Amino acid sequence: MNAPDNNTVQVTIYGKSYTIKGKADSSYITGVANYVDMKMREVDDGANSTQEEGKVAILAGMNITDELFSSRQDKDKLENRFDERLQALTELIDETLST
Repeated sequence: MNAPDNNTVQVTIYGKSYTIKGKADSSYITGVANYVDMKMREVDDGANSTQEEGKVAILAGMNITDELFSSRQDKDKLENRFDERLQALTELIDETLST
């Protein structure tokens, strides 16, 4: 059985280099790392004073998680709207066909 292909990518997040190994395309891994770096820098730029790296990472993680949860809620709302409209259309079609 063949092992899954893994990409090894060197990335820099918040001034530190990391070697990341994953199944995703190297450009995807780099993009994720760049996003995390950007979010950490946003937290750092918004702070009144110099923050510890760990605190910056936690706050950036909280911000990214908030984005994820908000996106999931938006997706759920859209799915519910779609389901409601589909149900209404199905009922309209059924009424039209039964007359």
